[in-house]
Amino acid sequence: MENWSENHNDFIDYERDEKNKKIHILIIYDISENKTRTKLVKFLLGYGYRVQKSAFEAIVTKSQLKKIIKNISNYLDEENDSIRIYRMYYDDVIIFGKNFSIEDEEIIII
Repeated sequence: MENWSENHNDFIDYERDEKNKKIHILIIYDISENKTRTKLVKFLLGYGYRVQKSAFEAIVTKSQLKKIIKNISNYLDEENDSIRIYRMYYDDVIIFGKNFSIEDEEIIII
């Protein structure tokens, strides 16, 4: 697997984020093992909110995003699992049904 933290700085440093220094991301996953999936959920709860069964949204700093990218492979069996991180702009999201509001707030990781 390629090293995302070194090879995808353009993903982290995209110019549209320079105004507010925060990046809105969507992380979706398909993890086959229950134990691994539970660990991934606990990890992601330190950064954002679970908006669907296999989806998290978060508003993070560049350093937090780098940390997520660096550590996310610890929760992945490359043969069977999939994790995707999408950059989003909240004003570009259309929501149908139950709305889970994401706020820009400080989250303390313990």
